[in-house]
Amino acid sequence: MATAVCSAAGAYGALLPLEPGLYGGAPAGVAGALPRLFDTFSYFTIWSNVVVAVSLTLLARDPGRDTVVRRALRLDGLMMILVTMLVYQLVLAPDVDVQGWSLLTDPWLHLVTPVVTLVVWLVWGPRGWVTVRLLPAALVVPLLWITWMLARGAVTETYPYGFVNVVQLGYAAVLRNVVAVLAVGLVIATVLWGVDVLRGRAGRRHEAA
Repeated sequence: MATAVCSAAGAYGALLPLEPGLYGGAPAGVAGALPRLFDTFSYFTIWSNVVVAVSLTLLARDPGRDTVVRRALRLDGLMMILVTMLVYQLVLAPDVDVQGWSLLTDPWLHLVTPVVTLVVWLVWGPRGWVTVRLLPAALVVPLLWITWMLARGAVTETYPYGFVNVVQLGYAAVLRNVVAVLAVGLVIATVLWGVDVLRGRAGRRHEAA
């Protein structure tokens, strides 16, 4: 994965130099406010944090309600936020010059929220919500993001990250990169399933003791 850039609204901070085809070229001030807003809400990071917020809000409001949609959103949030953390910390962070408000938002979006989300799930669950049959559902929201990102990019000729920069790489390379990231996501979801099974067994043994 190559470099990424964020808009002035600041999902990732400032990155120099700006690659052709990446977000960040909107005009300053009011003239570029709407494009910058759309740029910000076209980042996978933002989608991940929103899915985490929605899934945990639903769980907090009615913890006893168990539906396929709730299970899928819970797994989606976990997988997506962990992908966000890993890709950012391992690939994107070295090229990002964090400035301004991003000094606050950057660690919150890419480290604090992922770690807290994982810890909450490990400690409180709910257990038994991650199943093998549910694993494909973890790709639904990421696939929606990919569709939105590529469709918008086809119109604006701008993309959020270097590894999906069609202007520089072309569609064939971008699709290969996207499939690779989806595969990583499935691996993470599978690991979550394994951990959920082990945690569930440990809980049942503790209750029986």
